[in-house]
Amino acid sequence: MRTVGRILVINPNSSESVTEGLREALSGMQFPAGPVIECVTIDEGPPGVVTQRHVDEAALRTADLIETRPDASAYVLACYSQPGLDLARSITTKPIYGIQDAGVLSALALADLFGVIAVAEGSIPRHMRNLRRLGVDGRLAGEVALEGAISVADSGHGEESYAALVKAGLKLRHMGAGAIVLGCAGMSGHRRRLEDELGIRVIDPTQAAVAMALGAVLT
Repeated sequence: MRTVGRILVINPNSSESVTEGLREALSGMQFPAGPVIECVTIDEGPPGVVTQRHVDEAALRTADLIETRPDASAYVLACYSQPGLDLARSITTKPIYGIQDAGVLSALALADLFGVIAVAEGSIPRHMRNLRRLGVDGRLAGEVALEGAISVADSGHGEESYAALVKAGLKLRHMGAGAIVLGCAGMSGHRRRLEDELGIRVIDPTQAAVAMALGAVLT
């Protein structure tokens, strides 16, 4: 009988509240006899992965963690900047999923044009570099950052962050986006409510990545 493995979802920032939000968002994807979906926090990481320096430092910590967890059958990098994606793929043959790639590819399956909501304006050029790498920047309606000083940890909780998400989502819908990708793992708590408000599909990229990992582990 085949042994069903474990999917390790890695939060590279030090916010346990973000990790707890991931557990809640992924709870419906756990099922009897299916792989365990384990969410872990890198305690030594920054409070949020926002700058390029954060990304580079988180990449090494993420790779270190993966090397200590060979028991996993697949890994999900639960940060939209995907720190350590290429590095991780160089040290294991097991599937590694970055949530930006997974979220964007899911959006492309649902709509001609997609939009992205970023936590901060400074993250957008980094996200755009990866879209060009994927070759899908021509189908981007736009990427809009949240207004106000909203942290990664707060982006999925409270009325202030929700109002900012709605405002950004309305801009993207007006720009022609038929689906919206949440550009931060921390935003997951607002996904369903935001989708109802906007009337178009809103994708939690961590859920999208875990869905891909489930397909790889179970087939």
